[in-house]
Amino acid sequence: MAHITSQTSLRHNLDQLRGMGLVPQVHEALASRVGEVTQALRDTILAEIPAFTASANPEVLPRLASHTREHVDEICRIFADGALGDFGFVREHARQRAEQHFPLELSLHAYRCGHRVLSQWLRSAVAATLGTGHERAVAAVADFSIEYANAISVVAAAEYVACTRALAEAEGNQRTELLSILLSGYDEADGRVARLLKRAGYLEQRQAYCVVLAQPVNAAEMEHPERAQRLIAAIGDALAGSSVRMLAGVRDNLVTAVLSDLRRQSGWTAPRSTLAQRVQGLMQVLGPAVLVGISADHPSTAFLPRARSEAETALDFAGVAARVQQFNALPVRNLLVRSGADAIRLRPPQWLSDLVAADQQARGALIATLRALADADMNVQQAAREMGKHANTLYARLERIREITGRDGQRYHDLTELLLGADCHGI
Repeated sequence: MAHITSQTSLRHNLDQLRGMGLVPQVHEALASRVGEVTQALRDTILAEIPAFTASANPEVLPRLASHTREHVDEICRIFADGALGDFGFVREHARQRAEQHFPLELSLHAYRCGHRVLSQWLRSAVAATLGTGHERAVAAVADFSIEYANAISVVAAAEYVACTRALAEAEGNQRTELLSILLSGYDEADGRVARLLKRAGYLEQRQAYCVVLAQPVNAAEMEHPERAQRLIAAIGDALAGSSVRMLAGVRDNLVTAVLSDLRRQSGWTAPRSTLAQRVQGLMQVLGPAVLVGISADHPSTAFLPRARSEAETALDFAGVAARVQQFNALPVRNLLVRSGADAIRLRPPQWLSDLVAADQQARGALIATLRALADADMNVQQAAREMGKHANTLYARLERIREITGRDGQRYHDLTELLLGADCHGI
């Protein structure tokens, strides 16, 4: 809508110039200085906006030179035949700037800088054609230069934003596809997948890979896409000062990131500290409202499905007290309980069901006694002191447990089985 309004104003101004006879009367004076004005336009922009010269993209300066000439030629054409064009060259330039990731605000600033040069050029052409004392004509071409700058700025901004959105969508689709391939597993004989991974740099040698899963402490926040995107951005910021590469997205309602880095420079150099260990320290900066699970290191992308499962396991153990968990640092007991808990809860042995029922009647005293005994290295006297009970009370409870389960809590193997059963049952 804005571009229609701006071009309507420009067209109205052009009608005014045509009515005054300035179109095509000043065309010859304009055409005589095309080269000079083009150079002045370019020099003014470069002097006021150092980013053009500082850009490492070799196409930026040549494209600026050609674009300034396009504007000078377009104004000459407008004053020759009195018709506005479709500004296709402006849209094409905006698309190229978007593809180069050249900031839009700098391109618009260049149009503002150019306005001064173009305005002076137009006023000089009026003076050269009509002589002095034609203030109304000078004011009219000055207005034209303002309306022209407004029109091309609006057209360029609209095209730049549209192109940027299209590029972001395409990049997001490619990132999603790549992440899906890596985490779901792939057929190494699939040439298309191999080419995609190779172009993305995921088939390089001496790389270490790990998977990070993250979510807010309040899991319901993941239902808001903007929260998930902020969390992805926060992980990227945490890794920004390192050499770790990240490919991230949202999968299964979790922020999922595949991280990679060189594990050694060559076969003759010592391996670096594990990627997972370095990442664990970096993830601490995410704050108390985020839970993170990190897999172990793996030597190739073929292991990433397993790494994803490891990260999920680590995330299950993350909590307010320990927000960032690394799979390799998890106690073996915790891993055993997690892997066997579902099976035990579905079909518990009879002795465990009887123990659970008796413990509920005793208001948790039986299992608490077993845990205190384990914490005291099976020393009943010490466990009694820790619980604030007489030792005979604990002996009585242990006897009751032996009668129910056939297992003696004062024997190491029996105590281990009793506690594992209780942990798997969730009591």
